[in-house]
Parts: sequence; structure tokens; C-alpha cells
Amino acid sequence: MTPIVQPSSSDDTVPIVKADRRVSAPSVDPRRTSRARRKWDRNARFYDMMSRFMDGNESKAWYDRLWGNVTGPRVLEVGVGTGRSFPHHPRGLEITAVDLSDRMLAKARAQAGRLGVSVDLRQMDVQELAFPDNTFDTVVAACTFCSVPDPVLGFREIRRVTKSGGRVVLLEHMRHDNRFIGKLMDLMNPITAWLIGPNINRRTLDNLRKAGMEIEAVENLAWGGILKLIVARPAKNSHTLKGGDNSGNAHQG
Repeated sequence: MTPIVQPSSSDDTVPIVKADRRVSAPSVDPRRTSRARRKWDRNARFYDMMSRFMDGNESKAWYDRLWGNVTGPRVLEVGVGTGRSFPHHPRGLEITAVDLSDRMLAKARAQAGRLGVSVDLRQMDVQELAFPDNTFDTVVAACTFCSVPDPVLGFREIRRVTKSGGRVVLLEHMRHDNRFIGKLMDLMNPITAWLIGPNINRRTLDNLRKAGMEIEAVENLAWGGILKLIVARPAKNSHTLKGGDNSGNAHQG
């Protein structure tokens, strides 16, 4: 489950492809999504510095665990950001990576060129993915759904584009299970979301189930179970539930 993976190699030029939105998708709140895009375009220059807390030896092991659960050949990475995951991409996979922010993608393009990583970069909203049904063997995301304006809607789209028998692999931080700590995170969330972007109190496991996902495995990695590694699959004969945890606006990456 935890192989050490190596970066793949390719030409230095990695084009950014704009999304072809011919595929119909559930309704997206355009105002909140536009606000999120503008926020992360502004924050792109500071994003790597903001994410420095994830750059130690532990985080490298977390990313290796995440990508060690990815199978191909076709893989979608949601919320690629500036390309911090690129050193962990396994060889031999056909990886498409999307992000809401053009400026984040510009940094990801530069990172891919430096590392010689082969990746198809596209500007796209996870709430409205421009791919046909049953396209990808694995969909993977790291610290993304703390930020999607409507996470249940995003998970519904991921379920749609994942092949039957495929998997969804997530590295996500979320609301603590402890009642007192969880309430404290609820109180702090408006401030942290405004200051740095992500929401700290998302109920990601509940949101996956509401979107019609079946959770296969959950592993607590750090911070008393706030950071988790999750493996899920589209549930057979699934149906989505109304409502969801869609507080806040932030970056999909």
C-alpha cells in the first residue's frame, strides 16, 4: 500500500488546456465559485509559502501513501495547485490535473517543466468537470475539499467521471471527531477561511457518503485524526442526498 514512487519524465513544455464544457453538470453557484477563483488567483504567489507546514519529511511520506494507492492507467488529479504533488507521481500513468485558478496552473506548468513531469494541465472546476462519465481509473486529491465551494457537488462530479470499479483517493484535513474540538473549529472557521482560504471544519466523510460514495478505508495520519487518508469508490446503485457541507469559499488545490 505504501510504495515509494518516483517522478515521471517528459518534455519541459507542459501546455495548460482550457476546459471544454460540453459535458452537462449539476448547477454551480457562479458567484461563490468566481469569488473562490479570484481569491486563489491572488494567493497563487504566496501559496507555496502558506503550504510550507506540509513540506517536512512527514508530508513527503503522506504524499507517497496517497499516490501509492493510485492505479491507472488514466488518473485525474483534482486541485493540483502549484504542482506540489509532481515529485510523487508514479511512472507510466496518464495523468490529467485540473485547478480552478489560472495563476496556480501557471506555477504548476513551471514546476512540471523543472521536474520533467508528463501531465495534462487544465483549468477546470471540480464542481463542473468537462469529462464524459466513467473516464478515469483513479481520481486523487490532496487538501482540496476543504476549499471547494460545494464539496458534495464536487464529489458527485468525481463519482460521475470515475470508472465502475475505479477508486477515489484523498488526503484531506477535516473537522475533529471530538465534540469540544469540533465546536472550537466551527467557531474558528469563519476567521481562518477569511484569512488563509481553506475551511477547517468540513465533514468530508459525510460529504462523500452524501455524494453516493462508498468509503473503503480511512487512516488517521496526523493532528489527532484531523488529517486522514481516504480510499472510496462510487457506490453501486447509489443515490445522492440533498444538502451538504458547503460553507465557505476557497481554493480547489
